[in-house]
Amino acid sequence: MEEDHSKPSIGFIGMGHMGSHMALKLLKAGYHLTVYDRTKEKAREVERHGALVAQTPRDLATDCQVVMASVTDDRAQEEVMFGPDGALAGVHDGSIVIDLSTVSPDASHRLFQAAKEKNVPMIDAPVSGSVPQVDEGSLLIFVGGERTTLEHCKPILDVLSKNSFYMGTSGMGTTMKLVVNTLLGLGMQAMAEAITLGEKAGLDKRLLLQVLGETTVITTAQKSKLENIRQENYPINFALSLMHKDISLVLNRAYDLSVSMPATAAAQQMQTAAMAKGMDGDFSIIVQFMEELAGLSKISEEQKSKQD
Repeated sequence: MEEDHSKPSIGFIGMGHMGSHMALKLLKAGYHLTVYDRTKEKAREVERHGALVAQTPRDLATDCQVVMASVTDDRAQEEVMFGPDGALAGVHDGSIVIDLSTVSPDASHRLFQAAKEKNVPMIDAPVSGSVPQVDEGSLLIFVGGERTTLEHCKPILDVLSKNSFYMGTSGMGTTMKLVVNTLLGLGMQAMAEAITLGEKAGLDKRLLLQVLGETTVITTAQKSKLENIRQENYPINFALSLMHKDISLVLNRAYDLSVSMPATAAAQQMQTAAMAKGMDGDFSIIVQFMEELAGLSKISEEQKSKQD
């Protein structure tokens, strides 16, 4: 699609699993887009679809009116935003910063304050949803910062989302995202335990998963993972390592606020154990890990050897 020069130019930092799809969505909506990623090849993939590639976040911010970022964690945010080559070194009058990353509320507030010192408005705007929701434009976005900044950015956010919720002051968007991902992580752990119990008790796995898919007790997000479990294949929509990072952020925030979260702590420890065993894949792979803990993989191998 041709660029619409009436729209602000956007610089997008972070061409990972989500960021690259969001960038493509904005390109299709007619925005002039410049991208940056610490891994050059990821940026070149989006360049093939019509984006420009910046050499540094500073260059990107200098050339664009809106700076968006979708990076992994607090450390990555600090690297691309701060320092002599960071985006904040290149912002100017008329710049706006939209951070879509899932980071700690403290990191969001620090960026807000640093941008404010340069008279640049900034919102934390983490998203709920995965690649399919990006492509459909049906993400949910939770926004912290000044409401007026959200209103100014809403046409851009509307390309990516079906709704943007104003949650309050700086850091409240990321706080809401941590609340949501608490339920996402705990829900998958609960489902993994339930499925493992049913399998170990002798229920046919395919029938077990079919029946679960017909119930109302598991969420739409959990139902979307049933095919992964059925196929015992876990292509990444939301990596286990990222879920582990998010749950760790949740527990850090809970510690600061003296909030007891024993079930969340247990889920985080199971994720830690799975990662220590080298498990890599979508966060629904925790089902496979729980099956292995229950000895189901060993039983399956013995059954296969008998059939052979």
